[in-house]
Amino acid sequence: SAAPAATIAEANELARSGVARYVRVSGRIDSESDFEDADHRPLVFRQTRFQARLRGRWTDFDRVVEQVPFELNEGLDTIRIDTSGLAEGLIVIPRETEGLIGDLPDHAPEDLARDLPARVVVEHVSSVEHAIVIGVPTLDADGTARMAAGLGRPLILTTLEQPEAMRILTEGSSARPRLAAGLLIVAVVFVAIGLLMLALPGSALAASPDPTAIAGSDTRSGGEGPGIVGAPLVAMIVVVAIGMLTTLIVLAYVRLTRDPRPGDEGS
Repeated sequence: SAAPAATIAEANELARSGVARYVRVSGRIDSESDFEDADHRPLVFRQTRFQARLRGRWTDFDRVVEQVPFELNEGLDTIRIDTSGLAEGLIVIPRETEGLIGDLPDHAPEDLARDLPARVVVEHVSSVEHAIVIGVPTLDADGTARMAAGLGRPLILTTLEQPEAMRILTEGSSARPRLAAGLLIVAVVFVAIGLLMLALPGSALAASPDPTAIAGSDTRSGGEGPGIVGAPLVAMIVVVAIGMLTTLIVLAYVRLTRDPRPGDEGS
């Protein structure tokens, strides 16, 4: 959702200029060599993931990819899609079939129990669909522009609208995103409270009724002369540390609780 939108013509210009920029383009999928599935749909990409239920999570143990070269068109402008980078960033409505490991004799490894829950997830892209593609426009060796992964980010392709794609990513559950957002809000509140405490004046003691000898220094500051009351630098460091710790907890929670995708550990 944060990637800036660009036309395919602008993406082609970025590729020719050599400027690496992560952008979002949209258009109609097209290919000269699509293939049909069992329902006679013209496909350009299909991946089949075989998963087992391990430690309460679905984990890939095999993956089969079928693909042909395809491109994205917008009017008269065209840009090629790097299909080799679609494993992680493909967001479509999955077709799922559940059963047991024993039902998959050709794909299941021998070390998995035959009665272990298993499922097959099929994700495909058709040449009759419109798509949103997010990536970095680059040039092939032959000078053809293509959308590819880059800048540490995956190539993303979805045939869904953004709200539907986000629901697929969260598997229909809003609990985890809401908890992450709540923890980030808590971090911001902690930082704001700390800054407010630094801005407010500290407490001051009334003067003693008895005369006190002045030794030429401010007794509140440790004897080295007039200075700042208390330790504001330490307080500021503590506040920033609390905010950073809360943010790290949020990131760790999101990463540890997500379902593995192709390329993740356990795939």
